[in-house]
Amino acid sequence: MLPIDTYLRICEQTGEDPDPMKMPPDRSEFPKEVQEAFLLHDLLPDRWVESSYLGKDYSSLDTLLRIFKIEDQQEVVLFLKHIEARHSTKINKELARKQKSSENKKKV
Repeated sequence: MLPIDTYLRICEQTGEDPDPMKMPPDRSEFPKEVQEAFLLHDLLPDRWVESSYLGKDYSSLDTLLRIFKIEDQQEVVLFLKHIEARHSTKINKELARKQKSSENKKKV
């Protein structure tokens, strides 16, 4: 998801008028549980093995849920897992793209 400022910068560079229907939502526009899931996602550390992304390390999740007094923990964790799935897909696609680019450079 592109931040709004990135979208506006792209529109400015391309000379296009910003389209509210294409503008990415700001986190503050989401329901409380989704905002809490984003917060937890940002705080949980990433797990890596060599150059492979394994996702988030959930070992501190219970502590974070208590510290931030998350009320609807089940719903927040469901949103968190959805955010992580999208994030993992994005990272792994980027890693695959970089690996392919590196392999193509070696061939030349």
